[in-house]
Amino acid sequence: MVKLRLKRCGRKQRAVYRIVAIDVRSRREGKDLQKVGFYDPIKNQTYLNVPAILYFLEKGAQPTETVQDILKKAEVFKELRPTKFN
Repeated sequence: MVKLRLKRCGRKQRAVYRIVAIDVRSRREGKDLQKVGFYDPIKNQTYLNVPAILYFLEKGAQPTETVQDILKKAEVFKELRPTKFN
């Protein structure tokens, strides 16, 4: 099963996160299938590769709660066919 989750990057006290598609059995810093976005909570910046995210969601990938909140703010689920995420 594939999940969309955050992968921590950056230095101490200055964490930034990549949004990645990754196997559920992998560790947080494990090998990801594809990088699909970027999130900086300090500057409150977000970059999303929307076509890649939609591809993984249509194939059955499950976003974590935090990633789901980020995607809702960016209104990504409105581009997806009606499902349980709306």
